[in-house]
Amino acid sequence: MRERSAYWSPAKRYGWGWGPPTAWQGWGVLVIFGGLLAAGAVWFLPSRTPTFVLYTLLLCAALFLVCWLKGEPPAWHWGKK
Repeated sequence: MRERSAYWSPAKRYGWGWGPPTAWQGWGVLVIFGGLLAAGAVWFLPSRTPTFVLYTLLLCAALFLVCWLKGEPPAWHWGKK
């Protein structure tokens, strides 16, 4: 049987950061992020652009924090080992 990773997102093969999620929890976080971003565009963008920018920065910071806590530790990668 294949061993399951405890990480929601693996590290990228090239560069620094995380790739697409490999667990349903990671996909759920991305769906929620996209939904909140779309909702913020509807609520804030028509009349309050600076508020939307702040809202987007906060959402991105929250996504980064979740990836940092639940993803594989990020490091600079140059491809397969």
